[in-house]
Amino acid sequence: MLQQLIRKNLDGAPQGIYAICSAHGLVLEAAMEQARADGTPLLIEATANQVNQFGGYTGMQPVDFFDYVMTLAARAELDPSKIILGGDHLGPVCWQAEPAAEAMAKARDLVEAYVSAGFTKIHLDCSMPCADDQLPLADEIIAERAADLCRAAEGAAARCGIPDTVMYVIGTEVPPPGGAKEEITELEVTSAAHARNTIELHRKAFARRDLDHAWSRVIGLVVQPGVEFDHTSVIDYQPHKVGQLRALAKETGSIAFEAHSTDYQTEDNYNQLVRDHFAILKVGPQLTFALREALFALSYIEDELPDIAEKSALRAVCESRMQAEPRYWRSFYDVAAEKQPLYRRYSYSDRIRYYWPDKEVQAAVTRLLDNLSATAIPLPLLSQFFPQEYRLVRRGQLANEAGALIKARIRQVTTAYANACWKQ
Repeated sequence: MLQQLIRKNLDGAPQGIYAICSAHGLVLEAAMEQARADGTPLLIEATANQVNQFGGYTGMQPVDFFDYVMTLAARAELDPSKIILGGDHLGPVCWQAEPAAEAMAKARDLVEAYVSAGFTKIHLDCSMPCADDQLPLADEIIAERAADLCRAAEGAAARCGIPDTVMYVIGTEVPPPGGAKEEITELEVTSAAHARNTIELHRKAFARRDLDHAWSRVIGLVVQPGVEFDHTSVIDYQPHKVGQLRALAKETGSIAFEAHSTDYQTEDNYNQLVRDHFAILKVGPQLTFALREALFALSYIEDELPDIAEKSALRAVCESRMQAEPRYWRSFYDVAAEKQPLYRRYSYSDRIRYYWPDKEVQAAVTRLLDNLSATAIPLPLLSQFFPQEYRLVRRGQLANEAGALIKARIRQVTTAYANACWKQ
């Protein structure tokens, strides 16, 4: 399915696929409802730090995430055959503080666990240096390590009786997961020469390991198209800067481009990215940013309702837990103390997403939703805090119910991606 889509894109069809990079249940349910309504495949990706053989920050191993997604799909009445599961940034990223030999051994176990669990799109990402690597890390080393991981993935697929099923994405110019830490004003687009060299280095590394059969299933190359976001700003796509990359796509045969950090771009930009052969668009923080917007809006509505005896205090609980456990945001929000509350709550990088699984935060969310399910949300408050959803409610197209409002806010994001990938 993915190979066919990539071929169509390279042949000039304005068609692509967006990747949902989130483990939050409401985000995944909203995306599944989007795919069911559109009648399209849905690509869901887990990252190495989120889901790995040791549990990651979600506490899930790859097989757990697979089961979790399929359970949600059954609830959303989405045909499981429409779901493509991918592994993002699979490599030594979680173990960079260790020597390369040890980190790569764990990375091989990681990709084997993903493939064995049923993930069929694997991003081989060895672009990050390990403790004993010389800097800058040479592209040749990155390619050799990626090929080693591919060999491990192919071995796992063969042992599971599913040979020739795994699709691969490669690349050396991989942006940091979750957006930039520092303020950015412009980005250098990957040169066609560098992209061409990356492909050739990986092809040769695969060939040295007798992986030509796997090379035929490399469908994507991660490049920098000049899009990114930091805490309060977005670098918008500028098509005139990617002319050489656009031309290179005609030479690759069956490899399109994968664009990371496409969150917060305009709908016109998404449309143009797909037309310029960025056939795979990754979205992550913007999804949970929309979730946070909706939950905070509901908490403001809750504050205005006089008949609720025990308020959730969701916003205060989130702030308290983030300050008590700062490991997920402190190194990212290196700003003056007076700015930190703004960044903790509203930054585009959305580090608050790491705190939704926290027990106290979960309890506050549950209290909030319970409170609002026991009373009707007055339409004037809906207009104040959910103006776009208010119009849908007034037209009878959306239920005036907290869960429906949350999913509708998330689907504002998925709709923009779906329109670019399937409806141009």
